[in-house]
Amino acid sequence: MTINERDYVQSLARGIAVLRGFDKHGPSMTLAQVADTAEISRPAARRILLTLAELGYVQSENGSYALSARILALGQTYLSSLSFVDVAQAHMKDLAAETNEAVGLTTLDGSEIVFVARVGAQRIMTSVLVVGSRLPAYATSMGRVLLADLPRADQEARLRATPIVAYTPKTETDFERLLEVLAQVRQQGWSVVDQELEDGLRSVAVPIRDSTGACIAALASSCLASRVSNETLEREVLPVVSRIGSQISAAMGFTGRQ
Repeated sequence: MTINERDYVQSLARGIAVLRGFDKHGPSMTLAQVADTAEISRPAARRILLTLAELGYVQSENGSYALSARILALGQTYLSSLSFVDVAQAHMKDLAAETNEAVGLTTLDGSEIVFVARVGAQRIMTSVLVVGSRLPAYATSMGRVLLADLPRADQEARLRATPIVAYTPKTETDFERLLEVLAQVRQQGWSVVDQELEDGLRSVAVPIRDSTGACIAALASSCLASRVSNETLEREVLPVVSRIGSQISAAMGFTGRQ
């Protein structure tokens, strides 16, 4: 969506840029870091930080600024509107128990996926992901499932909106090849990614659909490559993920085939 310049509230955009900057420098930043990260002047950054502090979303100590716990309320407002998260939670626990692997549920935000629910595995995984974590869609099984459901023009636009970089030697970075992969995912109805985002990590994902058939989320099971081969992932884990995904979709009113 594009709005005209008269309707664009620049101060609001700068405030959001300040908030989003905290995940790039850790839990706290100096005024200079805030200004540099948000690409605004220090006086503007100072006014925004003081406003956020007055509202209770930022706290200051010894010259550094950090987000307060109140910021969680903003995310919770969004999560509380996602009824499918509540529906999915019990099914995700069943999936994690049955596969003994980590399970994630994500939605698509621009060219990234955002975790809206997660159930960890009993063993320690190398990735530490929580609700709100963001990953590049093109390099993840869940992201490819979500992108695959879009019209090709939208796929191209979202791929162009993010730097396509190689996270590992296996990461697919060729633009045309990625579009071919998305076409295949759309046809088969699932996606497997083998160590493209992180060495030693494999995942398989399926779509979650609502009553209209739209893909509203992606469900995935992630595992260590040292434990689960690609063949085992497709032969043994995929059927379980597909079954649980179908159960969640059915609970959301979807009556067709995944």
